[in-house]
Amino acid sequence: MRPEAGLLRRRAVLGGGLALAVAGCHRAAGVLRVGSQKGGTKALVLAAGVLDGAPYRVEWSEFPAAQNLLEAISSDAVDVGMVGDAPFQFAYQAGKPIVAVAARRVTNRPAGALAVLVPAASPVRALHDLIGRRLATTRGSIGHYLALRALAAAGIAVDAVHFVFLAPSDAAAALTSGAVAAWSTWAPYTTLALAGGARVIADGRDLFAATGFDVASRSAVADKRALLTDFLGREAAALGWAAGHPDAYAAMLARETGMPLAITRQVVAVNTFRPTPLDTALIAAQAQVVTTFAQGGALTASRPLAEAFVPLRSGG
Repeated sequence: MRPEAGLLRRRAVLGGGLALAVAGCHRAAGVLRVGSQKGGTKALVLAAGVLDGAPYRVEWSEFPAAQNLLEAISSDAVDVGMVGDAPFQFAYQAGKPIVAVAARRVTNRPAGALAVLVPAASPVRALHDLIGRRLATTRGSIGHYLALRALAAAGIAVDAVHFVFLAPSDAAAALTSGAVAAWSTWAPYTTLALAGGARVIADGRDLFAATGFDVASRSAVADKRALLTDFLGREAAALGWAAGHPDAYAAMLARETGMPLAITRQVVAVNTFRPTPLDTALIAAQAQVVTTFAQGGALTASRPLAEAFVPLRSGG
């Protein structure tokens, strides 16, 4: 099939699901500022072509981790971005003026998407071997949450391990140099580390389901509601498209991030998300995230959980 024919087919498939959203947004010309972690959201929507015909312009900003993206949303430098549930709850409980407006879930997460890693030659074989050693992660990240859940499941006190909070690039360097014994992180960082010979000593898929949110600033919800609602519909369509076009998504991700295509193919394989309703059951389940961080001494739970959510996308 010629590339232009494939594009026309893609637009036809996506167009039907977006028609109503566009109709409701036709007068909402403006700019929507969207944050993307390591190229993920940007590569997804560009590869799917879902922004074709959007009645507004999207300005992209790239971030290495959810914490950086959430800071940008909180300071009104970015309107919306996809993050995991753990960093969202961490930032929300810290008082940030943010809300979750749509949700997504991993449907079939393979091993290695979210893991505690050690170097290939490390004597560490299990979590108990980390007692008295240094464990790197990013504060408030899904990696931080994984480490707390993994330690609790193994019956290890949080203070038995020395947490070292680093940005992903610094944590990767610390693991390689031996400055830390282990690193709790997420794809694509797990994918890159495993390709370099790292080993998994705890896997997130054994401990909890992966849930993520589109998070927006309260000002964006108030001032750009129509744009946000339209974009979320397009993004949901892109998530559905990606499930059937992993190679095209991986190719765009490689172009956006500079990672090798062999790596981005693996990243796409372990990050298969689907839109899911932001309903009362999902919101109630988020209490576990807050409780885990609170019991680990990482935060004080002081804000009502229900007020953290303003659903803008109907259905799943």
